[in-house]
Amino acid sequence: MKIKRSRKYITGVIALSFALAFVIKFAGPSILRQYISYGIGDCKTIPILCMQPEEKIFTPEINNEYLGTLVEQTFPRMSISVPRGFNLIQELIKKTYYKKRHPNHKAAIYLLPQKPNDFIKLYPDVQKQGVRDNHEFIRRLMNACLDKVDNLTDAFFIIMKSVFTPDIGNQKIAKMIKFKIGDKEGFINYTMAKPDNYFDCNILDTKGNFFKVYIKDTGARLGLNNVFTIISTVKPIE
Repeated sequence: MKIKRSRKYITGVIALSFALAFVIKFAGPSILRQYISYGIGDCKTIPILCMQPEEKIFTPEINNEYLGTLVEQTFPRMSISVPRGFNLIQELIKKTYYKKRHPNHKAAIYLLPQKPNDFIKLYPDVQKQGVRDNHEFIRRLMNACLDKVDNLTDAFFIIMKSVFTPDIGNQKIAKMIKFKIGDKEGFINYTMAKPDNYFDCNILDTKGNFFKVYIKDTGARLGLNNVFTIISTVKPIE
């Protein structure tokens, strides 16, 4: 049922994909990239569309002292330990949810859990392009780059990247890194510039579960190592 409800938020993406299919059939990659730019923006207006993660995989050390200050919170599909002073919210994926500001502009942490292969169930056509699980789906999405769009599959992932990326502040100074912590790996897109920090954490475990942890750090209280410590506590609830 939850997956069915999610589908209504990607109707626009599907419609645009059909339009792109027409463009790619009768025009070349350059026209396709131009068409996407007109529809969702270009690298100047949305810099992250032309950003890709750094090649190096970051393996942070967990701060056990900081870990001891976190409070475990449990939701129907996941648990996570978080610092005090943050509003904690779990919702389904939708663009407006990620873009909106929290009431009162307080620090907040938003959660999105997805079970193994949930993305494939939502977008079954990507299986034809070798995308078989959540890991490959997220890898392709994070590595999508507007300047490298050559076909409909590339176009699909760049559109999804625009939808799936929350507000991370000034994208011109954003960083994208790959990480590995114990049995978890993934990608973090972030900006650290006072007065606020933003962390878009995309986490996968060895069982194929996916978790998005989006942190709006009002007041810039958290460092990157704090964030890694927080997301290291993410666990699925069967």
